[in-house]
Amino acid sequence: MHHYFIIYKPYEVLCQFSKEGDKKTLKDFFDVPSDVYPVGRLDYDSEGLLLLTNDKKLNHRLLNPSFEHERTYWVQVDGNITDEAVDVLKKGVTITVDGKAHRTRPAKAKRIDVDQKVPPRNPPIRFRKNIPTSWIELTLTEGKNRQVRKMTAAVGFPTLRLIRYSMEGITIDGLLPGDMMEMKERELYKKLKMES
Repeated sequence: MHHYFIIYKPYEVLCQFSKEGDKKTLKDFFDVPSDVYPVGRLDYDSEGLLLLTNDKKLNHRLLNPSFEHERTYWVQVDGNITDEAVDVLKKGVTITVDGKAHRTRPAKAKRIDVDQKVPPRNPPIRFRKNIPTSWIELTLTEGKNRQVRKMTAAVGFPTLRLIRYSMEGITIDGLLPGDMMEMKERELYKKLKMES
């Protein structure tokens, strides 16, 4: 039987169930059947939406870049991001992946105001009174290692906080860090715009 769980991965939690040193893992927050694993990953220092399942077919379809599933991130950056930088992100930037130059696919990017919508982070990001921060929403159809952070750094606005907000039609709306909800197969596939 397939299980599907939507979770909000907290900050500074490894995207795995097995222990690694003294770092927190998904096992510290989520109680799921032993054959359920995360689809893809979110870095230790990133937070937000993660899908846990034992559906291998879904795992393949979400991780294979040829299917081009949209993933949307809310990104808090250092400085007041300019319209020019947002435009460059939309067109694609060159980042380094495995030591080689990689041109990112065109993305959707826009400035957003989500301070009221996002839960406070523990520990909070560092605060410098004379350097503002700003938020952008970035929607990608590829997921290279630390891609969002590399992209914002490439346009001169390093990432301070990174939250995966959605995968296609599945969002973290109504969830807080450490929350989990189970979904039915048909509903999940529909929201992911896939046939089950």
